[in-house]
Amino acid sequence: MAPARSSARGAMEVTLAGIALILVAFTFDAGPLFVCGAGLTAIGVATPAWIWLTARGARAERALHAERVVEGQPLEARIDVRRGPLGLPGAQLHDPLAQAEVSLARGLALVGGARCASVRVIARFERRGEQHLPPPRLIARDPLELARIVRTSEAPSQRVLVLPRTEPVSWLLSSGAVRPRSQEGDAPSDLLAAVNLDGLRPYRPGTPASRIHWSALARGAGLLERRLQADGDARPLVVLDGRGVGPVELLDAAVRAAASLALELARAGGCTLLLPGQRRVIGIDSDLLAWPAAHARLALVKGGPDTRAPALSQAGARRGPVFYVAAQPLERLPALLARLTRAPGMLVLPTASLSAGGLRGAGVALAPVLEVTGCRGFLLGARRRAGAHEARSAA
Repeated sequence: MAPARSSARGAMEVTLAGIALILVAFTFDAGPLFVCGAGLTAIGVATPAWIWLTARGARAERALHAERVVEGQPLEARIDVRRGPLGLPGAQLHDPLAQAEVSLARGLALVGGARCASVRVIARFERRGEQHLPPPRLIARDPLELARIVRTSEAPSQRVLVLPRTEPVSWLLSSGAVRPRSQEGDAPSDLLAAVNLDGLRPYRPGTPASRIHWSALARGAGLLERRLQADGDARPLVVLDGRGVGPVELLDAAVRAAASLALELARAGGCTLLLPGQRRVIGIDSDLLAWPAAHARLALVKGGPDTRAPALSQAGARRGPVFYVAAQPLERLPALLARLTRAPGMLVLPTASLSAGGLRGAGVALAPVLEVTGCRGFLLGARRRAGAHEARSAA
């Protein structure tokens, strides 16, 4: 335990009162007052020494059952308290995790009490981020509260990472262009639908017949196969934009939406994630091996007006849909987003921000396509595609 902080104001007042009675007894030759003054003086001097001796051998240690917890879910901890050989009268435990004081006077008393006691604490965190928990404090005081000593553990502060919670995505409209399909429903040929020829190489057993270069075989060049180069990443891309000057609740809602979308898209076959200010995407496959690290990075996202926008130019060409999650409505939709992919894009915004500022930017569908964690998703380029469809119908 760290050096104790003591308070003996009550004991000092009792000591001064005893000394005053002794002086009055000598002045007026009053023997009974001398006895009372001597007793008060002895109590005032002995009580702080007694409390200091009892608290000297005491200590409190906290053990967390987990270092990560999701928003709103319980985090359990155990605090072990040990007393010295003289007991621990009037003991109280104050833990910043529980934000309350627990009385341990009876459990650690010298007569009839145990040498150690355990306290179970359950706490919840309502907001994501990194939480630093100071060590617990042990308070020892006498029954009359004349002296008090507070001892703090020398252990360093404990770190708890609060992860953003995820919820199932509610798809409001049937849009096969952006809605993920199950991994079993995807044909392997779909992943090679858009490729560029990158030369020939010797045939390898197991190569599909569609990739064998039959013309080379007919010319007597042997069995060769086409070497293909993927034309962009076919996995969906989730982009999180934390810029804005609004309340922090909007940013938290956007982070939860990005986490929920990334998890659902990853389970459906894999996706990529691009965070604010980052230049490289995070790949999350269907096995979810990369999800814990991505979830932790989402928990540490910091927004605000000084936050840099995601580096879409570094994401590379893509064939899959792009889900652009923003904390606030954007004054101008990123022009690069339209050039990034030939697939449909979607803008996801917190519902609270829509009621205040509404949507801005041409080509945004007014009807939401999905809802998740207090956010709504709208298709980008919907008006442009609708106009093109009407033109084709008229022709």
